[in-house]
Amino acid sequence: MAQSLSSDAAEAGLTPINLDPNRRILLKGGTIISMDASVGDFVQGDILIHGKKIEAVGANVKVSGPPPRIIDASNTILIPGFVDCHRHSWEGVLRRIIPNGDIGKYTATTHQGFAPYYRPHDMYVSNLITALGCIDAGITCVIDNSHNSRSAAHSDAAVHALFDSGIRAVHASGAPQTGVWDHQWPQDLERLQKRFFSSDDQLVTLRMFSGLDRANYAVARKLNLRITTEFQGAAAAATLEQFWNEKLLGPDITYNHCGGLTDLAWQRIRESGGTVDVCPRSDPQYALGDGIPAFQKALDHGMRPGLSVDNEVSYGTDIFTEMRVVFNIQRAFATNRRVNGDANPPKLVNVREVLECATVNGAACAGLTAKCGTLSPGKEADIVMIRTDDINLYPSNNALGTVVAAADIKNVDTVIIGGVIRKSGGKIMGVNWPKLRAQIDESRNYLFQKAGYKLDIFSA
Repeated sequence: MAQSLSSDAAEAGLTPINLDPNRRILLKGGTIISMDASVGDFVQGDILIHGKKIEAVGANVKVSGPPPRIIDASNTILIPGFVDCHRHSWEGVLRRIIPNGDIGKYTATTHQGFAPYYRPHDMYVSNLITALGCIDAGITCVIDNSHNSRSAAHSDAAVHALFDSGIRAVHASGAPQTGVWDHQWPQDLERLQKRFFSSDDQLVTLRMFSGLDRANYAVARKLNLRITTEFQGAAAAATLEQFWNEKLLGPDITYNHCGGLTDLAWQRIRESGGTVDVCPRSDPQYALGDGIPAFQKALDHGMRPGLSVDNEVSYGTDIFTEMRVVFNIQRAFATNRRVNGDANPPKLVNVREVLECATVNGAACAGLTAKCGTLSPGKEADIVMIRTDDINLYPSNNALGTVVAAADIKNVDTVIIGGVIRKSGGKIMGVNWPKLRAQIDESRNYLFQKAGYKLDIFSA
């Protein structure tokens, strides 16, 4: 059975990939970090995939029946796919346009600058290049915070791109912040749900992206949709307390950023069962909240945060970097508190805990712990194979340290999502790069022309 693609896919250079439901793959002889205590880790082990699910994980998996396709995993580390808990995918064609930007420059460039000129086609191209970039980087699941749904057609195009890319994604549909739009949202969520999301047994799912808004939350809950909200600062904390008093908080809410919150706000999030996503690069870049990623605050309040990239308009699509930033910032502040007389400084975070944030905790933010986040029999096969015989990683003397403290995108050899190989030998599958690049160039040039923007690749 071939992958079903939208009408835009061929123009964007995509070709169908075989989705045989009975396919069997054996990843043989790799170092396995399962992130599941009941499964354990293996210096040398195998993972058997049957269809879209993991059938077995072990030191020497016995295979009966027809022989599977065998992939030599020696000299690799096998991990669960990374989960990016928060990405504005529609900004994909604007990569690194404001490397020095703060929040004012970000808003002026995206929401006030290019966003009003986006066609549905631009939504498709941007979401597609973002999703493919995620796959290339070992991100098998992304929460797409889509706050440029200017019409039903814009939303449809964004969703089509996610399906076409082959990534696991949560499309968090939200309203534009500026400019002319159809005001079809949030009521359009019901149409989207019926058209694209009638089944829970698919890679792409739906949720709402909204601030703390009573009417919007009522719509989401009527449709049984989870909610992601951008959340930071004292004013947001005050509103959160009102929502707590009105019993409007719950485990269906994921909170992005969370900088500058009161201790009471953290308590309300934890007690309501909400999940938290921290942004190691975004918060310092854009001076959000108090400018410090809320990682330690989350830990202090008993929360297990996920990690996110947020956007690519200032930096790259790389969970490896997010892990390293949060690891080093946490250790810097913990040490600073100790040497400055804090009688009870935080313990230093370790690399396993950070990898948990990028996998297990991310799956919780996505509401997908039953499907991904660990290498566990019965879960869907979202797996990343990292080559350890590359020059920057060899010799690998600690598997967790190699992944968290040293590896980067070039070491991601193979990416499997829902049992389907999406990257192999370091190359994305099913993509004609020259054709896709032409589509990206056309979209970017159109938006630059409409916004009256003159490209200066050395701009401050």
